[in-house]
Amino acid sequence: MQANKHLVLFTGIFFLLTANLLAQEDLPEPLPIKAVGDSLKAPKLPDLLGSASLEQDSIRQDSVRPAQGTLLDKIKYKAKDYVRIDQKKQKIYLYNEAEIYYQDTELKAGIIILDYVKNEVYAGRLKDSLGNYTQLPFFKQGTNEVIPDSIRFNFDTEKALIWNSRSEQKAALGSLGSESMKVYAEKTKKENDSVYFLSEGKLTTSKDTIDPDYYIRIRKAKFVPKKKVIAGFSNLYIVDVPTPIALPFAYFPLTTGRSAGVMMPTFGNDPNRGYFLQNGGYYLPISDYLDLTLTGDLYTNGSYGFRGQSVYVKRYKFRGNINFRYENLVTSQKGFDDYSRSTIYNIQISHTQDPKSNPNSRLSASVNLGSSQYFRNSLIQQNLPNTQVNNLSSSISYSKTFPEYPSVNVSLTATHNQNTNTNTVDVTLPTLQASMERIFPFANRDGIKKGALQNINFQYNVNGRNSIRTNDEDFLTGKMFDNARLGARHQIPIATNFKVAKYFSVSLGGTYEDVWTWDTFEQRFDADTQAVVTDTINGFDRYNQYNLSASIGTTVYGTFNRGEDKKIQAIRHVMRPSVSYGYAPSFDQYYDEFLNEATGENITYTRFQNTLYGTPSRGKSSAMSFSLANTLEAKVRDKDSTATEPKKVMWLNSLNFTTSYNFEADSLKLSPINMTGGTNLFDNKMQVNFGASLDPYAIDNNGRRINSLNISNGGGLFRITSARLNVSYGFSSKDFDKDSDDDEDEAADPYDGDTYVASSGGRTDGLFGRANDFNRSRFADRDPDDVDNPVYGSSIPWDVRLSYAATYSNRNRDGEFTNHSLMFRGNVSLSPRWQVGFSSGYDFKNKGFSLTSFNFERDLKSFRLTFDWTPFGNFERWYFFIGIKASVLKDLKWENRSQPPPR
Repeated sequence: MQANKHLVLFTGIFFLLTANLLAQEDLPEPLPIKAVGDSLKAPKLPDLLGSASLEQDSIRQDSVRPAQGTLLDKIKYKAKDYVRIDQKKQKIYLYNEAEIYYQDTELKAGIIILDYVKNEVYAGRLKDSLGNYTQLPFFKQGTNEVIPDSIRFNFDTEKALIWNSRSEQKAALGSLGSESMKVYAEKTKKENDSVYFLSEGKLTTSKDTIDPDYYIRIRKAKFVPKKKVIAGFSNLYIVDVPTPIALPFAYFPLTTGRSAGVMMPTFGNDPNRGYFLQNGGYYLPISDYLDLTLTGDLYTNGSYGFRGQSVYVKRYKFRGNINFRYENLVTSQKGFDDYSRSTIYNIQISHTQDPKSNPNSRLSASVNLGSSQYFRNSLIQQNLPNTQVNNLSSSISYSKTFPEYPSVNVSLTATHNQNTNTNTVDVTLPTLQASMERIFPFANRDGIKKGALQNINFQYNVNGRNSIRTNDEDFLTGKMFDNARLGARHQIPIATNFKVAKYFSVSLGGTYEDVWTWDTFEQRFDADTQAVVTDTINGFDRYNQYNLSASIGTTVYGTFNRGEDKKIQAIRHVMRPSVSYGYAPSFDQYYDEFLNEATGENITYTRFQNTLYGTPSRGKSSAMSFSLANTLEAKVRDKDSTATEPKKVMWLNSLNFTTSYNFEADSLKLSPINMTGGTNLFDNKMQVNFGASLDPYAIDNNGRRINSLNISNGGGLFRITSARLNVSYGFSSKDFDKDSDDDEDEAADPYDGDTYVASSGGRTDGLFGRANDFNRSRFADRDPDDVDNPVYGSSIPWDVRLSYAATYSNRNRDGEFTNHSLMFRGNVSLSPRWQVGFSSGYDFKNKGFSLTSFNFERDLKSFRLTFDWTPFGNFERWYFFIGIKASVLKDLKWENRSQPPPR
């Protein structure tokens, strides 16, 4: 028999009740049913309520006419076991997987009771046969979600009482993903849609929502979802143990995205500079495309520093950042013998433009300039690896392409190159480069070019520079322009190419060059001083010159087949020999002579000596050059038995020989042979590069080359004057895993992707250590609990990279290594939460270790512990840090460090 029951729409908003109250309250008896024929008829319900059909496990909809003070929308509800109406108590009961939906409000619980007179809803948990509570209430209004033990809610006032509530507030972090703050409270009063009052609450970012490893206990607080928590007395608990870290009142921002705020400093003590506050400041998001970070340091002896960083980005347009760092370093106190004061600074700018924004115009910048000793004297730990960087360079360029035929490309570039050892600074301000595309005057623009005539082409290039050489002291002052040199070079290359005897490629060409300068230098003998005097002549001057060239080359293939049944099935040797000839006449018209009366010697000079683009060629040049390029590869049977084709293996990436013969030289016509080569070994895990210079001529007792072949002087065919070797090898525990793919390359360098590389402008290989940013972690992007390593105790992941470099010199029979060193770094994961790394090197020539550092990192779930240690050397120091990983609470940290000794 089917029974139809009628429910009604109720007025007022639903309200939740605790599970304990629900457990104590007696459920009403079923409504009396009267039999009428073969059907059942329910009793008449109050006039306040309408009727709706009830079907188990389906969503019911009530419909009533909106009235003032009653419901404004339809209510949808369902329950798995039953829906019961008690007219006497004027309540509706939903049992087991009960759900109610009204406008933007959603309620799910084990049991729900609706009081349609008070316009309240009660919801709570269910207790299973084992005594465990299940089906906790889930309350959602708009985007705010609460998971309590029980809840009571009123439709008319939209106020609520919530017991043991749990709420998660997610904060967007841009490219870093998102974080969440968990808010717990024993008792919560919902005042309206945006304000909650908490009693005995907890705040944490721990992933363990039942038993967090840490939390901030708050006695009373005002909670505004997705905005803030304002609390009274608050203190930190770790594993339910109270700590002395407490505040009389606290403010916790919960805003999504970027928000302005204070960056807490690190407190410490330096014996040379007193007590200090480091890295304190303020973050300001200026707009959706731009932000600003200001941080600074303050020492009690008068030292201070400040840094400013601005990051800007506009999608499909451009992105970049600007960093400025300045430090005023004071050592000791005024009046003491060891007192000193110095200032250092560093400026870094990076700008890239999206090619889609304007394909014919592009602006880019990469700037890294400042004091030569900034990285070596800076007190900021992130600069430690860059103490070994000997060069700072910058480039800012703007290029514009005019696509109409013939297209022209114009670029303006400002460059900077700074040697931090010699304090020499070279600047071009600016460089103008313009070039016109190649024009083939005797060929159709859309046709195929055949023969020497149709392949004749020419183009036009111009390069103009304002070159400045200064020092670290005069850089960025007016004095840096005192020795500026200005010039321009125009070039028109003409060339053609064609085939001879099908296999030989022939090229013919020549270049006309016109050089302009705005300063020339006349030389004369001064009778008064009895010395040669150089006079600078200001004004425009120019010279022109030209040269001719021809070359012929081919490619020779040699293959040795061993058979498909062999492991090495075939070997192929590819040779690319080429011969070229160059001719340039002598431009003696630009050279003058004068008599040095002190020595009676005639001195030949050109007024273009020491100009920006050099001097005109003097003496006819007629030389032939030879080159031979080699590659060697093999076909090897694949280890995979299912593979149908052999695998190609490159044995020798390159082996090149070059030399030349000068027909116009009166002696030493043959140049030394330069040899370079490189290869990859062990599935590309080892990279080998080598080179050498082989001189066919002998030397005298003074080390000077003589016009006598080395073999004729009792030596070998060639004399090695210099050689170099660079070997880099990386391997890890994965290479010894039998299940690993043989073709799998070495795991990515854990340092290559860190943000410190981009911000510091330093090394990326980790061989000089890492620039540790205490706000970032190598554990940040992975969950140690999800590491797939069931036998971690016996299989410890690790990786090592070695880099060996040697340079040999034998120009004057000295036969010594000018550079001979081994660099190494490695990482060991002792457990999913323990990471140990090291980097060092040994200089075999100078008998000493290079910058050596150790780093230890421990993931403590919600916390992170880091210890970096440089045990010896000029940069001996250590750093310790422990703090919460989540950025929303990253200021809860403790940091201690030693300071480098004064230099």
